[in-house]
Amino acid sequence: MKASNLINTDLRKLYETDYLAWYETTLEIIKYQRLDELDLDSLIEILEDLVRNTKRSGASFLEQIIRHLLMIEYRKTEREYNYRHWGAEIVNFRNQLEIDMTTNLQKYLEDNLDQIYQRALQYVIIKTGLKKETFPNECSYTVEQLINNDFNLEEN
Repeated sequence: MKASNLINTDLRKLYETDYLAWYETTLEIIKYQRLDELDLDSLIEILEDLVRNTKRSGASFLEQIIRHLLMIEYRKTEREYNYRHWGAEIVNFRNQLEIDMTTNLQKYLEDNLDQIYQRALQYVIIKTGLKKETFPNECSYTVEQLINNDFNLEEN
């Protein structure tokens, strides 16, 4: 067995038993450009998970923003009492989303806005007891509006 295969096998075992040590070791391997020592299978798995989790997190934050905007816009009986709370939640979710926001993530959110809106809508319908016909079939906000802390329903 070649030395690099032995190293890769040891790295794979490390990945399975102590992922933090695996991260640190892999980072050192990359820093010192000892690329033949990389555990590529695990690295690919980690990067795929990272991409999937970043997209899922972004979609979740956007869904939360939509939920709260819909509550402000359509739950008129509780709007006066809950407006500041819902508004603060929107700011919080926008700030969290901003941490991971990239051009690619924004494009993903734009491409999946309809699905994200439908999940938010389903939640709001159950939460409010309002009929589905009360709400637009499609999201009436753009992703740009949804992520912009300067956009709120008071002005629009």
